[in-house]
Amino acid sequence: MRFAHESERLFAKLLDFYEVRWEYEPVEFVLAWRPDGTKLKGFRPDFYLPEHGIFFELTTLRQDLVTAKNRKVRRLQELYPDVVVKILYRRDIAGLVEKYDLRSGRRLAG
Repeated sequence: MRFAHESERLFAKLLDFYEVRWEYEPVEFVLAWRPDGTKLKGFRPDFYLPEHGIFFELTTLRQDLVTAKNRKVRRLQELYPDVVVKILYRRDIAGLVEKYDLRSGRRLAG
């Protein structure tokens, strides 16, 4: 599978190790519409864990882009209150990579 960012590949590797079923970018949520009813803005979370009913969005970007992503998640939750989206920030991802030695795969291999 091709991921948009290395952090997504590493997160998928962790989920696979723990046998957590996941889907990559399975749905786009419309956040704003044009006057004719067509999509103006959308948001597609990175991962969906169907057995847990939760979406994850990973972000390792610059702070200004993180702020925009947070705004999108807040808007998504306003429009779709039953949808659960958790954001994993750079520090969260770095912690997972370090804790589980995801770059080398040694810890997950055993």
